[in-house]
Amino acid sequence: MMLARKPDELSACYHRPVLSRALWLVWLWVALMFGVFAGHGWAREFEPVSVRLEPVQVSPRVWYVMGDTGPVSVANEGFNSNAGFVITDEGIVVFDALGSPALGAVLLQRIQQLTAQPVRRVIVSHYHADHFYGLQAFKAQGAEIWAHRRALEYLASDAPRLRLDERRQSLFPWVNEFTRIVPPDVVIDSDREFMLGGVRFQLFSAGPAHTPEDLMMLVPDEKVLFAGDLIFAGRVPFVGDADSRAWLGALDRLVEQAPSIVVTGHGPHSQSGLNDVTLTRDYLRHLRAEMGRGVEQMLTFEEAYAAADWSRFRHLPAFSAANRGNAFNTFILMEREALSRP
Repeated sequence: MMLARKPDELSACYHRPVLSRALWLVWLWVALMFGVFAGHGWAREFEPVSVRLEPVQVSPRVWYVMGDTGPVSVANEGFNSNAGFVITDEGIVVFDALGSPALGAVLLQRIQQLTAQPVRRVIVSHYHADHFYGLQAFKAQGAEIWAHRRALEYLASDAPRLRLDERRQSLFPWVNEFTRIVPPDVVIDSDREFMLGGVRFQLFSAGPAHTPEDLMMLVPDEKVLFAGDLIFAGRVPFVGDADSRAWLGALDRLVEQAPSIVVTGHGPHSQSGLNDVTLTRDYLRHLRAEMGRGVEQMLTFEEAYAAADWSRFRHLPAFSAANRGNAFNTFILMEREALSRP
């Protein structure tokens, strides 16, 4: 004898296949949409880069990767700056992290292909986007981020957010909605020295120069200097509105260390390290002397610039592009310094 079902049981039996079919259709739609989004880089943190990062060894323990020499663009996928690393017996110290989380992830992968040691520390030369967006990849692996305390002032302003908004447009999908600003874990106020795996590291506080928070890193036993954007091989630097007096103080201390190799923030490394440090120092001294003389004689900038002797530096790369702007900013700086004297 067949038992009669209650009305609610009959309803459940009748609707179960329909409900299952509906759930299956929803699942299929979600899967398809996830695939579409993933294909556009929207369902993951970043799109893998296609540019090649090839580590170059400059001393027994020191390596670096060199970015494209042009400006940041979709063509180079944001890879236009340099980053380096030092392999010790107890871990890796990285200097700068490149211009996107995707680039940082590839740099980390290249390091892992060379050594089983973990990245212990990342030193940030300065918080410009092309040098620190890759921190996200290193932070995810447990690395400690070091920077100058003055970086906190920049990070507290609107500038990082505005730059990130711009890069999410100009460098999408490598910089996207998942990209975030990674602050330092450790901040330093002045020169600092530390040891890791038997290797000595010296951090030089050079700011305010290219930025208020500029740091350089020397590996004395390797005679390798990571200079960030403060020294360029065989050419004059872009001074901007830097405090050249503080910059010169750092360079004076570096000259005493006599580095053989300089890994700059952009372009190829220098194998005439001491010469390039000295050249940058001498150029800044000359700027201050010539523009300071004009200020003392109460000349206009045009008069001071025309009266200056540029013969020693005129032949150098970037002189035409940089020197006049460098001189003008230094002239304004020397006026401020003159007014502040009692």
